Amino acid sequence: MLNQLIEPLQYSFMQRSLIIAVLVGLLCAVVGSYLMVQRLALLGDAISHSVLPGLAIAFMIGANIFVGAFIAGMISTIAIAFIKTRSPIKEDAAMGIVFSAFFALGITLITIIQKSNKIDLNHFLFGNILGVTINEVRDTAIIAVIVLAIICLLYKELLFYTFDPLGAKAAGLPVNKLNFGLMLLIALTIVASMKAVGVILVLSLLITPGATAYLLVKRLYEVMILGAIIGVISSISGMYLSYFYNLPSGPAIVLVVSGLFVLALLFSPRHGILISHRIKKQTNEELGIK
Repeated sequence: MLNQLIEPLQYSFMQRSLIIAVLVGLLCAVVGSYLMVQRLALLGDAISHSVLPGLAIAFMIGANIFVGAFIAGMISTIAIAFIKTRSPIKEDAAMGIVFSAFFALGITLITIIQKSNKIDLNHFLFGNILGVTINEVRDTAIIAVIVLAIICLLYKELLFYTFDPLGAKAAGLPVNKLNFGLMLLIALTIVASMKAVGVILVLSLLITPGATAYLLVKRLYEVMILGAIIGVISSISGMYLSYFYNLPSGPAIVLVVSGLFVLALLFSPRHGILISHRIKKQTNEELGIK
């Protein structure tokens, strides 16, 4: 058993992949906790799909694709905010409009690039964690440190804004800046996760670890900590499954974290479907109710 755990570590590409997996699992769970609590899963989906044209354009002009993806993600958030504030269109509809338009543009640009260049950019859709370079590991680590540092510094403000935006505004907090800052953190997290799980599957790592933790604990910081643990375990487990069973790495990670969510949904002491059903049945038996 120990030999099986150590075996993949003899390869440098697996060492890099596991480092990325840990960083992404940690980062997505912490940032995604805010999305999950605010019920803004669609926002994460919108930004993740909107980065595609940025990375495609960056590739075409020879720029850093991470920078291009981040710029595209920020433009999409500005577009969503503009539509929301300057029209009667609701935020969820604005998200749907923007992310579908950006995603379509990104797919179109990638198709055009592939006609003249024999390069596969589709791994940005579904992830290619086994192909990460040392520079990509460095970039992901830098993004992770920046995002986590900002969350630590602004934890109280973000906590207040997350649970009571009207109260935060009344208390004098710059809620618009906090909202934009949260979008900025989401965009950075998605950019950091592109190589690991791709822009299509990143939403699962953003939402599912936090949702799983939410079924097990109450407070936001507990959701973040437990979600981070779940995200890291899922990422590492998915990598090992990918290595030993020749599975695509991104989907393997997502399947593991989704499986943990199902277990929590069924067996959570507070919200588990099977547990609550059993407690209800025992209570009815004690009261003599059939």
